[in-house]
Amino acid sequence: MTENGIKKTVETKFKLITRSLEEVIGEERIRPILEKRNLNIYWGTATTGRPHIAYFVPLLKIADFLEADCNVTILLADLHAYLDNMKAPWSLLEYRTNFYKELISAMLTSINVPLNRLKFIRGTDFQLTREYILDVYKMATISTVHDCRKAGSNVVKQIENPFLGGYLYPGLQALDEEYLKVDAQFGGLDQRKIFTFAEKLLPQLNYQKRIHLMNPMVTGLSGGKMSSSEIDSKIDLLDSHADIKRKIKKSFCEEGTIENNGILAFCKNIVFPILSRQEGGIDFIIERTDDHGGNLDISTYEELESLFSQKKIHPVDFKKAVIVYLNKIILPIRNHFSDVERKKIIDNAYPTTSLNVKNPNDTSCINMIVGEIISIFTHPTEPQCRVFQVNIGVNECVTVCDFSSNTIDS
Repeated sequence: MTENGIKKTVETKFKLITRSLEEVIGEERIRPILEKRNLNIYWGTATTGRPHIAYFVPLLKIADFLEADCNVTILLADLHAYLDNMKAPWSLLEYRTNFYKELISAMLTSINVPLNRLKFIRGTDFQLTREYILDVYKMATISTVHDCRKAGSNVVKQIENPFLGGYLYPGLQALDEEYLKVDAQFGGLDQRKIFTFAEKLLPQLNYQKRIHLMNPMVTGLSGGKMSSSEIDSKIDLLDSHADIKRKIKKSFCEEGTIENNGILAFCKNIVFPILSRQEGGIDFIIERTDDHGGNLDISTYEELESLFSQKKIHPVDFKKAVIVYLNKIILPIRNHFSDVERKKIIDNAYPTTSLNVKNPNDTSCINMIVGEIISIFTHPTEPQCRVFQVNIGVNECVTVCDFSSNTIDS
C-alpha cells in the first residue's frame, strides 16, 4: 500500500471514530495509534434500571467504531451498579447483567451491527482480583473525598449522607481503563468529570492516561436528561404501542421551538441515524390531510428541524409520525423478548412482588423535587393546559404540564 493509501485509511478511520461526538479528550493521540494498529475502545454501562431508547445513541456510535475496525469491549458494570447507592441489589446483579447483555445484543442486531466483533465482559470478572483490589487501595490513599464526590456528581446518585461506595465508583471506572487494556473509553458527556478524574489518577499509579470520547446527551420527553428513574421522561425499549403513544402525546413540543424539545432530540439522535442504516435509506414521512398541505417526505434531520422551526410542521402531525417510527424501531426488540425464556430473563432481573408494590395512593410514592418556576404559559396545542418551566438545579430544567386549570392567572 502506498503512503497516500495508508494516510487515507487512517483519516477515514479517524473520521468514523470522532464524527458526531460532543467532545474528545486526547484527540491528538488517536492518529499515531491508527498508524500502527486499530484502536481498542471500551464502553461501560452500569446494570441498574431497564435501559431506554436513548441507549441506541451509544450503540450507533459503537457501530461507527466497528466500521473503523476498532476492537470494542462492552463492560457490563455490575459492581458499579451495586456501589451506586445499591441501584442493583447484590442478589440481582447476575440477572440484571444477563438482561443487559441480551437486550444490547438485540438492539445491535436490529440496526445491523455484527456481534462477532464485539466483546462483552462483566465488571466482577476482573474487579475482584487481588491485583485490582490492591490498586483500589492505592487509589484510596491518593484520592480525596472532595475529588471523588466531584467526579461522580453527574453520574452517582447524590444524597445528603452518601455511602462510601459512591466515592469508590469514579476510581474503579478509571482503573477499568488499565485492566481492560484499552486506548480509549467512550461514554456520554455526563461522564466528563469521571474522565478528567481518570486522566489525573492513572498517571499517579504509573499507568498511562487514556483517550476519552464523549457522546451528546439526549433530552428526555420532559425537557431534561432522559432518565431510567423517570418513567414518563423516557421510552422503554419494551414499551407497548399504547405506552409509546401515551408518552409522546403528553410530551412537551412547542410549535416552532427547537431548544429542549425532546421529540426533536429523538429524531436527531435516534430516528434519523437508524433510518440511514436501513438498506437504501428510508425517508421520514409525516402524514397529513390535503387540507393541511398533504404528506411531507423528509430525507434529513436538518430538513426536519428547518421546517419545524418555520412552523411548517404542526406538533400534532409531528408527534403522530414519531409514534409510528419509534414503534418500528422498538418492534424487533419487543418481538425478541416475546418468547417464554426471554420473558423469564426480564422477570428475574426486575422481579415484582407484593412487598415491592405500593398503593398508588400511598404518600410514600411521591417523588418530591424542589425547584424554581422560570415561566408559565399555555400549551400550544392544548389550550386547557398550563406549562411550567422549572429549574431543579444542577443546570437542569424540566417541563411540567398541568391540566387541572383552564386559565392562567395573571
